[in-house]
Amino acid sequence: MTAPASTYRLQLRPEFGFDDARAVVDYLDRLGVGAAYVSPVLEATPGSTHGYDVTDPRTARPALGGEEGRVALSAAIRDAGLGLVIDIVPNHMSIEVPAANPFWWDVLTHGPSSAYAHWFDIDWSRERILVPVLGSADDVSALAVDGDELTYYDHRFPIAPGTSGGTADEVHARQHYELVDWRRGNAELSYRRFFDITTLAAVAVEHRDVFDEVHAEVLRWVDAGDVTGLRVDHPDGLADPTTYMQWLRAAAPDAWLLVEKILHPGEALPASWPVDGTTGYDALGEIAGVLVDPTGEKALTALAAELGQDTDLAAVEETARRLVTDTILVAEVRRIAALVDEVEPGAARAAVAETMIAFDVYRSYLPEGADHWARAIATAGARRPDLRAALRVLDQQVTGDPAGELATRIQQTSGMVVAKGTEDTTFYRHTRFAPLNEVGGSPDRFGIDVDELHRLAAARDASAPATMTTLTTHDTKRSEDTRARLLVLAEVADDFAELIRDWSARAGLDEPSIDLLAWQTLVGAAPIDDERLTDYLLKAARESKLRTTWTEPDEAFEQQIRDWPARVRETVGDDVDAFVARITPPGWTNSLSQKLLQLAGPGVPDVYQGTELWDFSLVDPDNRRPVDYGIRRELLDRFGEGLVPELDVSGAAKMFVVHRVLTLRRERPELFRGYRALAASGPAAEHLIAFQRSDDLVAVATRLPVGLAARGGWGETTLDLPEGQWSDVLGGSVDGGSVQVAELLGRYPVALLVRD
Repeated sequence: MTAPASTYRLQLRPEFGFDDARAVVDYLDRLGVGAAYVSPVLEATPGSTHGYDVTDPRTARPALGGEEGRVALSAAIRDAGLGLVIDIVPNHMSIEVPAANPFWWDVLTHGPSSAYAHWFDIDWSRERILVPVLGSADDVSALAVDGDELTYYDHRFPIAPGTSGGTADEVHARQHYELVDWRRGNAELSYRRFFDITTLAAVAVEHRDVFDEVHAEVLRWVDAGDVTGLRVDHPDGLADPTTYMQWLRAAAPDAWLLVEKILHPGEALPASWPVDGTTGYDALGEIAGVLVDPTGEKALTALAAELGQDTDLAAVEETARRLVTDTILVAEVRRIAALVDEVEPGAARAAVAETMIAFDVYRSYLPEGADHWARAIATAGARRPDLRAALRVLDQQVTGDPAGELATRIQQTSGMVVAKGTEDTTFYRHTRFAPLNEVGGSPDRFGIDVDELHRLAAARDASAPATMTTLTTHDTKRSEDTRARLLVLAEVADDFAELIRDWSARAGLDEPSIDLLAWQTLVGAAPIDDERLTDYLLKAARESKLRTTWTEPDEAFEQQIRDWPARVRETVGDDVDAFVARITPPGWTNSLSQKLLQLAGPGVPDVYQGTELWDFSLVDPDNRRPVDYGIRRELLDRFGEGLVPELDVSGAAKMFVVHRVLTLRRERPELFRGYRALAASGPAAEHLIAFQRSDDLVAVATRLPVGLAARGGWGETTLDLPEGQWSDVLGGSVDGGSVQVAELLGRYPVALLVRD
């Protein structure tokens, strides 16, 4: 396996398919990228904008250009000397349009006798498969028979052989499935799904024949040399992730293998997984963390509390996870509890739920990582002493048979509880400092110091040098540049808090968590139009499940959100604009610093589409907007003509850094090996982050730029470089020895030095 020097993520969709991707291959090559990294490319639900809703893993998606387009894209990438990494989705398939999924259609038609009955994790002890599509129980009256199909408005379902004839109700009653109200489905669902999305049915890839059929086409591309790397989506949903990874590695021994494993701070990948690393959220949290000013925590916490927000993260998280087990994942909890031996059903359900609520990571991988399981049991017992007997039985049964059905199902489901309860609920309730609310992050860890960053980076270089690192993905809560600007708030926390008290009193939303999140979003993503801002805040409010939800919207509160941008402009618009102008330049410094730390540091850096220029996107679908490659090509031309851009609103300086560092990584990979921390000396030493890779490469970045400016700049701060002549790939050169940082960082707040 040879990992690429770097990757560039492309979000494919019907409007940007294989041909469109092929048209930017030359741009990626000129930018300095090592591999194109694309979202799922297999046949998906009609109209899908992301591809994670696969319907047929045997086919390159026709809406993207089909097999002909895929082959042409692969050839262009190979001719450019780049690699191709693709996203695969083994955990689930879409059943939203049954006729689009031939395997699910066959299961609905033939029931347990279908050749694909074991493909989906279906509870066949139930009389029929519950399919929750009806708007209400009374909506069954809308069923009709159309030839050999049963229809419900524009939904089509198969009629099993020999069961036609009679009224629609009579035909319906004779099928292997039952169309039910979506509310009933939430509580009684008889098949495993992806999180709480009933239109995504889990696939049982733990069966070898299912694994082989689901992966055959993708592995054919790998064998042909068209694909050089695979990114495995949501491994925590798999019944046996370890065996899955071993099968995949054996089938693709030379591929670069990454897993979308969300690691809690301090957590490591299971040692038994023969993969090259994660998709990089751990690096994101560390790099952002070192740019946080810890002195801002007190003021921001006080502000959140004063506005009426619960600032006890553990309490908020426990409540949110309990909401998930008690309402959203009721069917899953019941199915697991039914497997607990000799415990009364109510107590079994409570014990299962309490254990999953208590996890400090997404899931355990028994028998590995048994300490995570043990801590969850202990925490559950401490919270619910009345359940200790049931928890003891649960613990004994799971640890006694870690490959058994009970252990498998509870481990598959705990990640769903954690993700839905923490990422998709708590992160929209505990909003005192939004840039910490990121996938794989922990909002109560208010930054890390420079020594900790160096320790973690050195560990990554030693143990997982081929892991991916990232700052933005399609799943991040906000883009890297939005996050970088928001990090400035910790440096001006007192001033920001004073402004928010005034702004909120004059034009605030009357839900504290969303109110504080709204103000942070407004200043972090500015300039942002009303539609984008409103769409984001509506999603945030529904995810928080405090005043409104996706299924039970509070129209009055949602209208308040829609009216909010105009109200802000009318009342405090000038003040907001002035504050944004104040925090924007230090936000640029943070952006360049975190980008250099990622691009020059250990691991394989990924650049999310468009983020080579300033990108102030929010959570999806906002981060999947089209990218203007025309302006980016023009900038590359100007760089080639000698342009060294200013650090300004254009973002050209960021693209210059990305281009120069990626090109160096690809041309001289030997420079990016090893890791050694370097320390500055002098009055502003705490504002410098520096490290050496190999003998001949040194990276230098700035942290806490507001504080640096307040102390008057670098002053006599120095950095000791090894002897020799050093050239900055961003321009200029210095001699080794004691170097004045003010001279070194005269143009940009970052430098990447190569010894001549």
